[in-house]
Amino acid sequence: MIAYDLQCTQGHFFEGWFEDRKAYLDQKKKDLITCPVCNDTSIHHVPSKFAIKSSQTVKPQAPSAEEAALAQFGKEAIEFVKKNFDDVGCDFAKEALKIHYGATEPRNIRGVSTKEEEKTLKEEGIQFFKIPMPAPQDTDS
Repeated sequence: MIAYDLQCTQGHFFEGWFEDRKAYLDQKKKDLITCPVCNDTSIHHVPSKFAIKSSQTVKPQAPSAEEAALAQFGKEAIEFVKKNFDDVGCDFAKEALKIHYGATEPRNIRGVSTKEEEKTLKEEGIQFFKIPMPAPQDTDS
């Protein structure tokens, strides 16, 4: 198994896991690798950042005020979505269609969908936004 740092033409960075380099190249050639933010299939491999332990200790730099503000905004946005949107899980597309056609009361929803479901939603004229959400934290620790 190999992990690559990838970037789309829109500048979004993400990680991809592949069985080996050949699997990565085969999937890239067939446009099977897509950016999770914008669905761009024009992807390229970028050098990974990794650390090599040295005898010298390097003090981590504190984030800049801009980075800290951006991180805080991201946390607040995620909390807003969690508190104000019903989590419909894998039924996102079904629920969005029900709302669109008046079978269900309009409400804010969040969940996951497949590429095929997203294509259907677009064809039906339903607007939606893809927002990467962090993995749930283990609260038992």
